[in-house]
This record gives sequence, structure tokens and C-alpha cells, in this order.
Amino acid sequence: MTDKQDAPQVLDSETVAAYLRLHPEFFIDHDELIPELRIPHQRGDTVSLVERQVKLLRDRNIEMRHRLSQLMDVARDNDRLFEKTRRLILDLLDANSLEEVVSCVEDSLRREFQVPFVSLILFSESPLPVGRSVTSAEAQQAIGGLLNGGKTICGSLREHELEFLFGTEDASQIGSVAVVDINHQGSHGVLAIGSADPQHYKSSIGTLFLGYIAEVLARVVPSYATPLRSVR
Repeated sequence: MTDKQDAPQVLDSETVAAYLRLHPEFFIDHDELIPELRIPHQRGDTVSLVERQVKLLRDRNIEMRHRLSQLMDVARDNDRLFEKTRRLILDLLDANSLEEVVSCVEDSLRREFQVPFVSLILFSESPLPVGRSVTSAEAQQAIGGLLNGGKTICGSLREHELEFLFGTEDASQIGSVAVVDINHQGSHGVLAIGSADPQHYKSSIGTLFLGYIAEVLARVVPSYATPLRSVR
């Protein structure tokens, strides 16, 4: 009868795997075992461990190169966005009238930034000679929930909010928007951009430029449009 204590200990796969994780150099010291190892391939063939490692490294390299390419694309997009924003802000600072300010913003957003729907509304207790203006009370009643202290709000809006910002005709075509109030020592207006794609403005990521433009407008507009009143 064979003594049970003399029988070789059987190791399960988890024990072997745990040992190899703790000793990744194992096959360096026992390279004679490598030719004997076989790992099933997707086609049912077998490849050596070294070949499998090479394949994994190649796949990881391709993935990293793909990620790097995506990061470079984002960086190029950000550079172009920064340059467009820089030109617009400089034009706003060089403007000599409210008419130039309004046309500068609307033309740049539509032509340079390729935004299909643009709305710039100034708050004034008396009609302004150019652009669109409403009273503080009208703005508060229609879009009071969007006047968020200069923070950009993105996503879908209610029908009456879209109609107030973009008009009835355009409102029916808009799926998502980004809205920021023009705010500096009190609100002076609201700037909104829209897209037919419901997912285009699903978060404030990527709309930082809109906040920068609004900050500049909040400091430029009062010089040419008086009297302006805060909606707060």
C-alpha cells in the first residue's frame, strides 16, 4: 500500500498563478520549460509563452499609440479653440460701439466657431438701439433658473426657455444648448448657443470658452449700453 504522505502534492491553477505573480523571473531561471508550455490560441492552435507575450505587448503598444493619437487630436482642437477665442476677445476689447460688440460676438460664434444657433440678449429697462434686449423682469420670469452666477449650464431646456432664447422657429430645431449669464457686479444679459444634436452640449466640458467670452462681455457691454439693471 502506498503511503499517502509519500504521494506528490497536487497544486491547483490558482496556487500556480499566485506563485508566478510573486516570481515573474521564474522562467528566466527555468527557460528550459518554455518550449513545453502551450497556450491555446483563438483559432484553436497553440503558441509559446514568448509568442503570447509578444502579442500582448504588440496589442498594448497599438492601444497606447491610439490613445496618444487621441490626446494629440484633443490638443490640436484646444489650440484652435484657444486661437479663435483669443481673436474674439481682442476684437471685443477693440470695439468702439455696442453695435460692434453685438455683431462681433454673433458673427464670430457663427462663422469661426461654426455654431448654428446663437442668442445674445441684453437686459435693459429701456430698449437698446442694436441687438435684442429685454427688461430684467421679463428675463427673470422666462429664464430665471438659467441665470446661475456666470456658470455655464448645458443640456436640454424647456420649450418656453428655448423660445425665449432663440425664437419659436429655431427653438423647434434645437436639441441641446449651453447657456451662461453675462454677469459682473450684477447680471447684464445672457449668451446661449445651441445644436440640433441632443448630446452635443450634454456637459459643461468643452464650453469653457463660452464662459470666458461672457466674462469679457460683462465688462465691455456696460460701457456702451446704459442703463443696465441687475436681475438679482
